[in-house]
Amino acid sequence: MRRTTPLLTSALLAVGALTGATLCAPAATATDPAPGSGLRDVMFVGNNWAGTATIVDARSLKVLRTGVNLVPDKQQELTDIMLSPVRLAYYLAIQQGPGEGHDQYVDDMFTTPDGRYLAVSRPSFADVAWIDVAKAAAGRSDSVVREQQMDGYRADHMALSPDGRRLLVSDSTANQVIEYSMVDEVVGGRQIRMGDRLRTFVSGETPHESNYSPDGSRIYHASIGKVYTPGDDPALDALKGDRWFEIVDNSDFSITRRWDMGKELAEAGYPGMSAAVRPMAIAPDQRFLYFQVSFFHGYVEFDTQAPDLDGAVTYTAGGIPEPRTGAVTRVVSLPNRVPDLPREQYVNDSAHHGLSMDDAGTTLCAAGTMDDYAALIDRATGSYQIFDTASTGHPYLKPYWTTKGLGNTCWISLSGSDSVAVLDFRTHKELAFLPVGDHPQRVRLGEVPDAVVASWTATS
Repeated sequence: MRRTTPLLTSALLAVGALTGATLCAPAATATDPAPGSGLRDVMFVGNNWAGTATIVDARSLKVLRTGVNLVPDKQQELTDIMLSPVRLAYYLAIQQGPGEGHDQYVDDMFTTPDGRYLAVSRPSFADVAWIDVAKAAAGRSDSVVREQQMDGYRADHMALSPDGRRLLVSDSTANQVIEYSMVDEVVGGRQIRMGDRLRTFVSGETPHESNYSPDGSRIYHASIGKVYTPGDDPALDALKGDRWFEIVDNSDFSITRRWDMGKELAEAGYPGMSAAVRPMAIAPDQRFLYFQVSFFHGYVEFDTQAPDLDGAVTYTAGGIPEPRTGAVTRVVSLPNRVPDLPREQYVNDSAHHGLSMDDAGTTLCAAGTMDDYAALIDRATGSYQIFDTASTGHPYLKPYWTTKGLGNTCWISLSGSDSVAVLDFRTHKELAFLPVGDHPQRVRLGEVPDAVVASWTATS
């Protein structure tokens, strides 16, 4: 399960030769369906290595469908990759690095407002595809209805606007985030169709997670740098590239504030910590940000409105001066169960990878990736309860993401156990443990038409 990345280094060198260079808030979804809307609340589990989805009823916690193929066009995609030396080099680099020796077929996914289509980012194919849910669940090969290639060579995290109309996709190797339409509509006399590319904003090295504010006016975005390089000693940190946390004005995609969190941590008395903001959770008041950083077993609390600690502009990030507000207020450690593990064996530099918060903003849910546990954490005190194999009787291997679900639940993908666990934020109980597919990664709340779900029941 723990892998080093020597093959990735060779692949990246090949890419260089070919090219000549080379806040988690609850997943934003459209408003919950009203009674009688004809839509079923579901959780989509993306099985990254299998290229499939498992669909779970978000309320009853029952598996509705599994093995739903999200790469029906795999052979054509692989053929296209083999015909392009540059794409092939990146494909192999992704396979041997982020994929830990596996193809990465499914990273993130969100449903359209009508529940008919699922937008899926597919890292190894460097694209986002819109898939007809009913056709895919029926095993049909013609389920892809729209596809868009990244400008770069890998697709990653996505975010859905609160109204469900817009989709953000991290274009990993192009240092940007691309916006697409999730609906057919007319805007300012212009016909826009589902899947149309609209706008972009600039990110640091390897753009990662984005989250919308509840009103959709702001986007919180972070980049994680070159997590696939073997230079993991703190002295080589600069080789990871520019890593920024930034707030984007959604009206015009301008960057309103941008921080280098490594420098902010050093300013707060924590030198030598990574600047790579991993999964994040944003408090309901939109003031406090909680985030994980590479190699750290725990999380950081950041007050976006607090005065800068030294009152001076001590750095610029991509030409933008350090904001005069924003400060690290706490660094909270969680149990490190692998204290002797070399940094080079951390999966994509992740000590912990997965963070979400309950509705009230009182409890955090963290995925202890390298520690094989999940934790529910009191936001005020930092006290925690561990969920692992010993405490639950279920294998909690390599937790890789957490998402807030309906009913104040936390859903955790257990990528090393090919399962998901569902925890109750209020009672601190495990509500369900569900086998899914190979290497579950992202888990997202969505909707599917009741009529489609009924067809699954009829044919099962």
